[in-house]
Amino acid sequence: MGCLQSVACKPRIKRENIIVYDVSATIDHCPTVIEENSPIVLRYKTPYFKASARIVMPPIHRNEAWVVGWIQACTQMEFYNTYGDLGMSSWELPELREGLVKAISDSDGVSYPWYGNTTETVTLSGPTSKPSCFTVSMNDNFYPSVTWAVPVSESNVALLTRIKRDQSFTTWLVALNMATQEKILLQTVKWRMKVDIAVDPSKSLGSRARLTGRVHQDQPKVLTHMEPIPPNALGKPNANDAQVLMWRPKRGPPLVVIPSK
Repeated sequence: MGCLQSVACKPRIKRENIIVYDVSATIDHCPTVIEENSPIVLRYKTPYFKASARIVMPPIHRNEAWVVGWIQACTQMEFYNTYGDLGMSSWELPELREGLVKAISDSDGVSYPWYGNTTETVTLSGPTSKPSCFTVSMNDNFYPSVTWAVPVSESNVALLTRIKRDQSFTTWLVALNMATQEKILLQTVKWRMKVDIAVDPSKSLGSRARLTGRVHQDQPKVLTHMEPIPPNALGKPNANDAQVLMWRPKRGPPLVVIPSK
């Protein structure tokens, strides 16, 4: 077979042939919103982290598929809900907490390794004769529920006094060859979300909680270098399935309230 027809002679996709521009990574400049509508739980909604980029992929001369999109992993998590002098509940990622892994996938749980599969990714199937121009984008925020009462108690008495959360993420823009699993890193973003809420459970529902500390979040950092993706950021379990809810009393041993999936 002549060289012109040989797959081996057809040029491969390389990093220097992929153009990335208009990279944007922001956290909305608005405070976390506290919701006290339920007698069972307090809810809060953080501002959104948003990332987007425009990409020009060169022609794909081979009969192969590439996916370009966002991969995200949690690299640090502290999530404590304090109930006065009784103790605290905490959402924990045991392997991350114990230093066994550097990151846990933050995929939607279906589209591994991608954060999602709608605006987050674009699939290109070769061969193509022209460059492909497209945008990939993603967003993320927290919108959890925290019980007013101690989670291991049968009582419904509100005793919650503080919510403190500090979570860090790394987000990568990646081009992935679906056949060979070759990954080309295009961009790395780091961001962090903090929440600090003081609660007075003696007050009436609707006026118990208030934000403390800084109202606005630090803006994400778009790195000037590529940071490698840890293996645990690419597959199961994702953070939602790996996390465990613990009850850590001031006196007595800790209890698992909700185990990992």
